[in-house]
Amino acid sequence: MSKKNYIVGIDVGTAEVRVGLGEPRPDGSVNVIGLGLSPSDGVRKGVIVDLEKTVESVIAAVEEAERMAGFKIESAYLGLKGLNMELINNRGVVAVTSEDREIRFEDIERVMQAARVIALPMDREIVDIIPREYIVDGFDGIRDPLGMLGVRLEVDALVVTSLTTSLHNLLRCINRAGISINGLVLQALANAEVSLTPDERDLGVFLIDIGSGTTEIALFQHGKLQKLAVIPVGGDHITTDLAAGLRINHVKAEELKKEHASALLAKAESEPKIEIKSVGSNELRLVSERELTQFIEPRIEEIFQIAKEEIIKMGWSQLPPAGVVLRGGVASMRGIVEVASDFFDSDQIRLADFEVAGINSPIYSTVIGLLYYVQRYHPRMHVNERSKSTKKRGPGFWQRLKDWMSDIID
Repeated sequence: MSKKNYIVGIDVGTAEVRVGLGEPRPDGSVNVIGLGLSPSDGVRKGVIVDLEKTVESVIAAVEEAERMAGFKIESAYLGLKGLNMELINNRGVVAVTSEDREIRFEDIERVMQAARVIALPMDREIVDIIPREYIVDGFDGIRDPLGMLGVRLEVDALVVTSLTTSLHNLLRCINRAGISINGLVLQALANAEVSLTPDERDLGVFLIDIGSGTTEIALFQHGKLQKLAVIPVGGDHITTDLAAGLRINHVKAEELKKEHASALLAKAESEPKIEIKSVGSNELRLVSERELTQFIEPRIEEIFQIAKEEIIKMGWSQLPPAGVVLRGGVASMRGIVEVASDFFDSDQIRLADFEVAGINSPIYSTVIGLLYYVQRYHPRMHVNERSKSTKKRGPGFWQRLKDWMSDIID
């Protein structure tokens, strides 16, 4: 392993911090060799509220992944959640500088830098530039202009911006955990790598990720991320409803949600056979799945209702041809597809495949998607801290990004 490159991804979620470590394969897949998971005690609704607890959670998850892989992790890619993120369309234009008019990597870097020239409020910063397409001498629809001939190079890009304070707090947590950051990846892009087919991304599809503290609605069309919205409602709200309605502690409510939850009242069993103990009482009592679902179904309906309103705001009164793909831990509930179909009045609703790289738990799907995204879009950026075998290409865009992150963390 010491002679090979590897990719490390970190996903700081509301419920858990997840770390994934994998080896890139020639066929574009990733061989996952290390996974780490730790409760995320310092994060609420996708926002860091306790710096020290978040650092401890990151360290614990990293150490677990290190034990599984058998070596120390020193750098990683970091997933960014859609909360506090904003997407802005912008274009960049440059002249090709080489004498033979061949478009080189330096030209692509310059046009990407030109797309960064945009007026932003004082409390926001650019964290990523996502190219939608390149235009060479007026010919559009080009995905990779490297090696082509031209005089004028343009890029139609999606500029990802974040609130400065939330971004700096997240970067500081990773840095204080002893991990340097290779790059930042928008979570919606990572999720799409393992949840959507190329045809769905081309035709048009909404990827709805129901997390613990938030629900993310991402529109993909023409193969690219087009729009993104985040609502502050998620699985934790279901757990809170169960705890209050059944008068049980939060831990037991979370356990009931994971083991017995159903999103559809019509599919829930009515026989009382689930043991619970009310707060302040030592007596056990039996409840049915139907009783649990009475608290769960209204919250699921609320999530889909708000998601539908956000989809309408994006300009879609009806769903795109590929419909909706549901993902996240809550999406594994029985009956959730039927509830979504009723709300969106469509049969084009499906669950994301939870088995990725031989791992069938939805808990790790985002961080594994992060590894796949890096393998696909940043193959030159795989970092091996032991062998230092990364090919040097000069102080390019990603190197400047790393320098910038080091400056703001210090």
